[in-house]
Formats: sequence, structure tokens, C-alpha cells
Amino acid sequence: MKYPKGGGFKRGGKKGSNDRDPFFEQETKKRRKVGYDDDEDIESIDSDAEENGFAEDKREANEAEDEDEFADETAGEKRKRLAEALLKRTREARRRELEERDDEEDDDDDIVKTLMKKQLEETGRVRRAIASSVQEPVSSDGFRVIVKHRHSVVSVALSDDDARGFSASKDGTILHWDVSSGEREIYKWPSDETLKSHGMKVREPRNKKHSRVTLALAASSDGRYLATGGVDRHVHIWDVRTREHVQAFPGHRNTVSCLCFRHGSTELYSGSFDRSVKAWNVEDRAFVQDSFGHQGEVLAIDALRKDRAISVGRDRTMQLHKMSEQARVVYRAPASSLESCCYISDTEYLSGSDNGTVALWGMLKKKPVFLLKNAHSVVADGITTINENGDDDLVEYNNSCTSSSWVSSVAVCRGSDLAASGAGNGFVHLMAVEASAIRPLFKLPLSGYVNSMAFAKSGKFLIAGVGQETRFGRWGCLKSAQNGVAIHPLRLS
Repeated sequence: MKYPKGGGFKRGGKKGSNDRDPFFEQETKKRRKVGYDDDEDIESIDSDAEENGFAEDKREANEAEDEDEFADETAGEKRKRLAEALLKRTREARRRELEERDDEEDDDDDIVKTLMKKQLEETGRVRRAIASSVQEPVSSDGFRVIVKHRHSVVSVALSDDDARGFSASKDGTILHWDVSSGEREIYKWPSDETLKSHGMKVREPRNKKHSRVTLALAASSDGRYLATGGVDRHVHIWDVRTREHVQAFPGHRNTVSCLCFRHGSTELYSGSFDRSVKAWNVEDRAFVQDSFGHQGEVLAIDALRKDRAISVGRDRTMQLHKMSEQARVVYRAPASSLESCCYISDTEYLSGSDNGTVALWGMLKKKPVFLLKNAHSVVADGITTINENGDDDLVEYNNSCTSSSWVSSVAVCRGSDLAASGAGNGFVHLMAVEASAIRPLFKLPLSGYVNSMAFAKSGKFLIAGVGQETRFGRWGCLKSAQNGVAIHPLRLS
């Protein structure tokens, strides 16, 4: 057997040449620039790069050099640097606030108390008393549609700074909009080839494998990722900054019905009609684990900062999934299917059922602590007539359609005692969560099925996703309703 000249086999390249071997390549352009001593030569290279369209690459290189400044710091040094930066920003904001009020400079103790209070409120250890400060809405207040959809809106979400919102409808339209101006941008679905390259798998049935029907939506607390799910049985991840599709998670064997991000992280929880709950790491784009236990379709899910999630389903149970411990706690509803749920705190939960009941749950008791029955009932004669937003047109709701009283959505202002529930009877109810009780506050008129709601973090407004049809079916239809996202301001004393 004859061996090629050079003493061995050559892998790759042409005829065993070393010219293309990375080991024998010359130094990169960046290192050659550093080695120059003549400033004029450096300027000429920069100008050539800009003329050739490499200015963007140069900026990225400069940003990488800035990041290299902190490359050698330890985790403790990084935490210290970030804490000092936060303290500096807080002092500057406090100083500007005092200058506007012409007050004297306060000491560091007040700043420490402010930061501690903010931290306790964000982690849920202290509950803000907002419900008692909500004033009765005046005639000029009311729900105002700021974003319109062609089909029923099934899910809405707000960014952590309450400046941007997200909404999804049954036809697969995903919108990103500004809360104050209402300006919107649409997320465009990529081609099938791109979806396959991002991890999507084509499976039967054929009539649904390319379906874009979206039933769930969630936004990460850092404002980087948006997750959607629907009939195609995949969890789709979008980059909020570029509005582009970045990943498709397969794994569910039926429709993805609900999604939520764990606060303060990129961990995502998904629920499906296949009766399972799955955890995903969006940053690493990987599957983490799944949790089984529901005997019916999973309809809603929610999570806070801990690696725990609560879910409800058509099996008349609410389940607390302790992901790290791979354990579950089952809470059983009296005699109804649970349609919606949300966290109040780490130890208290709120749920809505298909018989019009809003229930308050405690972690240590497997039955509801308090039941607010017939929260969205209609009048006994069969028809409720309301005058919406002061208009002359009357809207009728037929009591024979039981879906009008289903509590299809519940929401809680994060870290506070203010809650809301929505159905299809023409009203959104504001409630105060007290010690082992729920106290109704006000009724806010809104025509249509309220399929999803979200409070602003400050508690100054409430958004609702409404439509002519219910979220998971078409057994109810209100032709007078408008498909879209509505906002209602809340006056706080």
C-alpha cells in the first residue's frame, strides 16, 4: 500500500495542503491592527473597512472589548458591581424627585428602606393594599378597544414595565403593541422549511399539521422572549427585539392550551390537552421535565418566582407542580370544571369555574377556602340587557347559553390584593382578596367573551382580550362584541 508524500493521510483540504489548516493561518485582522505602530495606517484601515461595509462588525468588536473588561471578575464581584450600579441609579432618581418637590436631601436609611420594600413586594413577601384605594369608575371611564383583531382574542400579556403588550387570536395573528399609543407590529410566521430547521416536527393529523391557530401566549419578565402555542402541538419561541421565530419545541401530543414564564427566569411551563405539564429552558432551548397527573385536558397554568406551577383542568382539580421535587399536590373543586387560575401569593391561589364560581384556595387546605358563587350570573328571566359605555345600543345576553356565565379568566395585580374575573355576561368584576375571603368591588361593562386579562404592575389599568367566541370552542357567539384588546383605567386614591 502506497502512502501519499508527506508521511501520512491528510483529512480535508485539497491534496493535503496546509494552506487551509487553521493552525497555519496568519493572525486575524483584529490582532494585526493592534500590532501597527503608525496611526495613519490604522486610520486608513478603518476608512477602508467603513467603505467596504464592515462598520457594524467593528462596533461589535468594540462591544466585545468592553465586555472583556469584566471577563475576569468573580460572581461575587459581579453582584457587587450590579448592586452599586442599582444603588447609584436609585440615588439619582431620589435626588431628582426631591429637587422637583424642593425637599431636603434624605439620608441613606430612606434609600435602604425603599429598596427593601421594593424587594419584598417583588418577591411576594409583602402584599400591597391596592384594592382599598381603587375608586368607583365614573361615566367617562370604561373599556376602550386599543388593538383590533379579525378573530377572537384568546390571550394577552404585558411586559414587565407595562409599556408594551402582546395579544394572540384564533387565526394565529400575534401582535406586539404600545399601551399608550396603540401602535402595533405583527409577528410574521416563517416558512415551513424555517420552522423545521428550528425544531418543528410534522405529525398527523394532516389537516392540523400546518395550523396557525394560537390559543396561548406568554412573555418573559426580562422582555426578551415571547412564547406561543396552539393546535399544531408545538411551543413556539419568538425574539421580542427582532420579532423573529427562533425555536419550536415539540413534545406535546395534543393542542397546547396554556403557557406561563417563571418570573425572573427564562423557564417556561406549558399545559396541553394531552393532560401533561412540561417545563422548558428557553435560554438553553432545551426540554427540562414533564409532570403528569391530570385526568382531563389542562386549561390554564400560572407560576411565580419559585420553580412551582399551578394548573387547572376539566378533571375538576387544581394541581400544584413542584418541579424540582417532582411532586404534586392535588386540590379538588366541589362540583365543576375549573376554567382559569392564577397565583395571589406563594400560598394562595384564585380560580374560576364553568358554573360561575370564583374560588379562593390556600396551600394547606385541599378544598376552597372561600367560594364566591354566581359571580357572573345573568338575571332569572333569561335575558340581561345592559347599556354599554353610555351608548344607546343595547346588548342582550341569553341565559340559555350557559357559556355566558363561565369564569373564563381571572387575574391578580402582582403582589397585591386586587383581583378581577371575566366571563361572557357583559361585565368584568373587580374584587378585593382579604383574609380567607373575596369581597366584590365594582362591575366594569364589557361586551363579549373575556378570554384573558392582565393587570398593570402599578395597578393603574387593566387590559382584557375579548372576542365574539369562547377561547376553546364555538358553542357561544356574541355578534355585538368586537374582537380585540380593551383597556380600562383604574383610579387609585
